[in-house]
This record gives sequence, structure tokens and C-alpha cells, in this order.
Amino acid sequence: MALAPAVAASTEPGARDTRLRVRWLGEARYRVLLEHPHVYTLGVRARIEHVLVPPASVGAELVRTDRGGDVTYHGPGQLVGYPILDVPPGPNAIPNHVAAIEQLVIDALADVGLPGASRLPGYPGVWVGVGTDRPRKISAIGVRVTRGRSMHGFALNVDPDLSMFGHIVPCGIRDKDVTSLAAEGVVVTMQQVVDAVVRRAIDTWGGPDPEAVDRADVAWRVHRDDLAAFTRSGGRGDAGRGEVRPRLLGRLAEAGVGAGSGLALGERKPEWLRVRAQMGPEFRSLRGTLRSLELVTVCEEAGCPNIFECWADGTATFMINGERCTRACGFCLVDTRHPLPLDPGEPGRVAEAVARLGLAHAVVTAVARDDLADGGAAALAATVSAVRGRCPSTAVELLVPDCKGDPQALDLIFSARPDVLNHNLETVARLQRAVRPSASYARSLAVLARAKSAGLTTKSGLILGMGEDADEVVSALADLRAVGVDLVTLGQYLRPTAAHLPVARWWRPEEFEWLRGVGEEMGFTHVQASPLTRSSYHAREAVGR
Repeated sequence: MALAPAVAASTEPGARDTRLRVRWLGEARYRVLLEHPHVYTLGVRARIEHVLVPPASVGAELVRTDRGGDVTYHGPGQLVGYPILDVPPGPNAIPNHVAAIEQLVIDALADVGLPGASRLPGYPGVWVGVGTDRPRKISAIGVRVTRGRSMHGFALNVDPDLSMFGHIVPCGIRDKDVTSLAAEGVVVTMQQVVDAVVRRAIDTWGGPDPEAVDRADVAWRVHRDDLAAFTRSGGRGDAGRGEVRPRLLGRLAEAGVGAGSGLALGERKPEWLRVRAQMGPEFRSLRGTLRSLELVTVCEEAGCPNIFECWADGTATFMINGERCTRACGFCLVDTRHPLPLDPGEPGRVAEAVARLGLAHAVVTAVARDDLADGGAAALAATVSAVRGRCPSTAVELLVPDCKGDPQALDLIFSARPDVLNHNLETVARLQRAVRPSASYARSLAVLARAKSAGLTTKSGLILGMGEDADEVVSALADLRAVGVDLVTLGQYLRPTAAHLPVARWWRPEEFEWLRGVGEEMGFTHVQASPLTRSSYHAREAVGR
């Protein structure tokens, strides 16, 4: 699977934490956050006539952006960097910021074996061959500063398909060529270029303590066979739990989690993870209601340890769009066989169950439906509408899949105005591709950022115990807070079967309490953190209802 590499750097405002945070986010669609398969982007001053062929005819998208500049190309083999920084005010603030980015790229190019790159007077960006009769652009710069915060950044050609630039007038410049490190004879990997850029970013923006820089990378290698069938090609396919485990262990090893390092499946759980079954009348009544309405709960499908407590309290998380998921995450027990058609009566039956149970706060989730054009978004929106129509005083929390990051599908969900929009990040950057190969760290952050921009209360969660360390968890929390997430949940991973991810370790209650304090200091309005916490655990209390 071709990568469209991207590196993002940001400094978090506030006196408590001004460390430079650097993220290698791998592949993510351009308009969602940072993913760049073949795409032409138009800046605010772009002229459409500079797009010389229909983008779709060469396998590219066309996207309008709010950065400066004209049209340019992004794609595999190109490093795209987004320095998200506070830009000091002043008459030359933006030119100085652009100059700093240009100098960073110039220095990084020298570090990887291309000295002599420089600026070309009158033309933004970084060039080689300045002073000759054939100057060549190797890096485009396009920025925007809003309320003192920079957006967008640079695109550095490492080894992209340069023919893609021939279908546009790059940056509106007709008489000058575009080049790359590879075209200039510099053989270097993307990872080496990223490391050089990061080192220079630390020099430029790292502050007084460069050692305090927080860096997190997603997987550098992504194998097509790791993706679920629908993500891969849109075709049929059983996830094949019997086949998953060897590939899963290989992905873990690539992420630095060694084979045999996890706990044995039969190892006795610590006392704080043991739950007493409570199948009293409230439990049986709720189960009867769900059965009579032919509804599914994630409580049962995912083997949640809190099912007895929550059901005894009259709380359940409804799972819609069927009970079969088109993805195969390494931690999840939900069925992954070929999905069945949607049931149009399901939203109404969820509303009826909410009414019968007298719920003040209803949580609705859904399996991933990559077989559907909208990822199941319409059914989620319809369920919110049905619950509101039947029980107008009930708050509705949606725990949604990413819908492949499709803006129209997400906007359909957001327009239903759920009281809480939850989308789980699940794990730290390093383990994303190992744990949920058909998802994306960048895409999940983008879903949450878009939801926050839509004015929704946002929520996310992490499962601990799959091989992450404490610093990585804090980094993930910082990323969630940076995109405006309000509520967060942290809980212990429990291995459902031998075919699933091994448990790397048990996180102790006092460690969860420490993370709760870290999250509260970051500014989350509620942090639910304990070994038994799950996404919808104490959901009503989290929003103060």
C-alpha cells in the first residue's frame, strides 16, 4: 500500500506544557487531516486553468484549501509537514514564519546529502540549481495564520511520481521545473528524511529543553494483506479469526512488541479485574426487553466486564447496523463475517427500548460498515432522530466508526446533533496499525476534530495493556486534547480469545488514577479511568446528567 507520508509538529499553548510534539502520521486523506494519496490542492489564489487535465483522469482528487499559493500536487513519496505553532505578532510575522520553514527544509536537505538548496528571490519554497539556467523546485511552502496559530506548511519531494506535476502548472509557475531528492541523485529513505526534518524542527522550535520533545510515530510499513477485505477492495470476505493471529503477532513485532512477551491467556486476573455476576431481576428484565425488540448490545457482543453492573442499573449500549463488522481489530470480539443488509426498522426499535427502559441517557454505537457508501452514517442519524421523537428529554450519545473519514458521511452524523459524539482512538500511535490495521490514528483524530468544529461535545477512549508505555499514553491524551476532545475514557484490555492480541501487562488502579490526574490537568472536562472502564461506562455521569 503506497504511503503518502506526513509529519506534524505543534507546540501546545499554556504554561504547564510547551513541549514540541512531533507526529509521523503515515497515510490519511488530505481533507481529513494528513493523508495524501494523489491529490491536487488549490490555494486561495489558485487559478483553475492551472489544472491542465481532469484530476480523476490521472487518479487524483481536487481539493480547495485555505492556504496561500496556487495549485500543487501531493502524493506518495512526498513528505508533507504541518508546523502548528504560535506565530508571534508583528508586521513581518508571516514572512518570518515562511522563512523559518524554508531554512528548516534547506538544512534538512543538506543533512541527507543535498547541499546547495536555497531560496529563489521572488519565488517561495526551496530550490536547487539557483544561479544556473535551470532552477528546480524541490519543496513548496503554503501557510495560513489564523488567530496567531499557523496552519499548513511544506511539501518536500523525496521520491514522488514527478509526472503528476506535468498535469498542472505547479504553484502557478510555468517556466520552472520541479525536482526531487531521487531525481537529484540522492538515494534516501522517507524515514531518514523525516528524522532529519525532526532534528531541524527541534533546533528551530524545540525551546530551551530539546530533550523534552515528544515524538510519536505510526507504523512505517503497512501491509495490504493486514487490511480487512472491504477496506482493501470493497469485496466480500470473512476476517478469518483463525488466520488473524499470525499476522497480528507479526504486526506487533514490527511495532516493537515481541512475541511471547504477553501474559498467558489463562493467567489469573488481578483482584481488581474480577467481576461478580449479578443476574438479578433488573438484568433479566433488560435482557428480555432487548430480545423482544430484536436488538443487539455491544455489552454482549464485545464481552464487556461491566454488563452486570450496567444492566442492573438499567443501562445498555445499543449496537446498530447489524452485529457483523467489516473490520477485524485485534482486540475486539465482535463478529467479522460478511455483514447482512441494514434493518430499516432498527432505529424505531431502539427508540422503543429507550422508552420502555426510561433511559435519561442512551448510548448508541455501530459496527464498521465499509461495505456501505456512507459507512452506516444514515442509520446512526436516523436512530438519533427516532430516539428524540419518542423520548425528547433523553440525551443521546453516539459512539461512531470513522466512516473511512468521508466528510459527507460524517456531516450527516453531526447534523443529527447527538448530545455526545464519541469516537475511540483505542491505542497509542505506535500500535495503531498492529491493533486496528484498517483504521488510522490521523483519521480518528480528524473525525474528532471535525465533530468539535461542528460544535459537538466530543469523547474518546484508549484501551491499555496492549504494549504501550505511560509516556505514549500521555502523548495520545495530548493529541486528543489538542483536537478539542472533552471527555476521555481509559480502561484495561482483556483478551477475548486466544486468537486476539495478548495482554502485555495489567495496569494497576493507582496508575489509572495517575492518568486521570494527568488528563484533568490537560483540561478534559471528565476523565473516566479505571481497570474496568469502557467507552460507555458511567456515560451519563460523565456529562453531568
